Amino acid sequence: MYDALTNAHDDAGHWAFGTGFDDPLAGVDTTVPDGVDPADLGAYCLMLGDDALVLAQRLTQWITAAPELEEEVAFGNVGLDLLGQARLLLARAGSAGVLGRSRERAGASIPDEDALAYFRDPDEFRCTGLVAAGNGDFARTMVRLLAASTVRLAVFARLRDSRDPVLAAIAAKGVHELTYHRDHAARWVLRLGDGTAESHRRAQAGVDAVWPHLADLSTATDVETRLVAAGVAVDPAAVRDEVRDVLTTVLQRATLTVPDWPADAPPRGRVGEHGPELTDLLAGLQGLARRHPAATW
Repeated sequence: MYDALTNAHDDAGHWAFGTGFDDPLAGVDTTVPDGVDPADLGAYCLMLGDDALVLAQRLTQWITAAPELEEEVAFGNVGLDLLGQARLLLARAGSAGVLGRSRERAGASIPDEDALAYFRDPDEFRCTGLVAAGNGDFARTMVRLLAASTVRLAVFARLRDSRDPVLAAIAAKGVHELTYHRDHAARWVLRLGDGTAESHRRAQAGVDAVWPHLADLSTATDVETRLVAAGVAVDPAAVRDEVRDVLTTVLQRATLTVPDWPADAPPRGRVGEHGPELTDLLAGLQGLARRHPAATW
């Protein structure tokens, strides 16, 4: 059932975009589970997919700008992992019928996941402010990656039991990548926080800048609430303690001050409320596709 997600034709594992398949959900039963609103399922996949797509784009902004060549490769690998997750999740959203105006803008010949990635406007994206915020310096980027991967790993670990077989398969595959992402970021935060006076200062500044973006990560939208009741989604409040414990452990070991956990706030990003930083990011992501829609290369 999950063969297209886990194996290529020669039985070798594949994951990232462009690794041996045209339809990212080929061979997978995409029937929406009984009792689940397809619109809700599609909206939830957009939330998870947009987080991955936007964070991948942020990380690629470091290519040719990272402090060492090995980190250039690491940023690329993490970005490709997230891009693979985004492709599958956006394809799942499309299979659930959540395309909106993107299909009209893209045209019938463009795959669902491409239409959703390249032909939605900023207010149609459902990513959190944590991933949409600018990179800042290298230390802030690593703190943000630590926070984002910790949250995403906690969610994906639970989504392996989702009643939606596609979400469960995506999560089972993604847990392995996200474990690496979290470990890689944690190692850098430890190295920077417990390093020189300057690296410590920058790491602490990164923590202070990233921490407020955690405020809306524990508040469920109406869509999430309904899908949690249906056994499909994960209640974001259910992972808060795990996320807080992991982040606190890493920061304390890095000799960094752990800020107070921010008060819960409305999940504005999940309902399409974003700042200008996302508009600027999407201009770079979508520019070529919008200028030459349906072009082949």
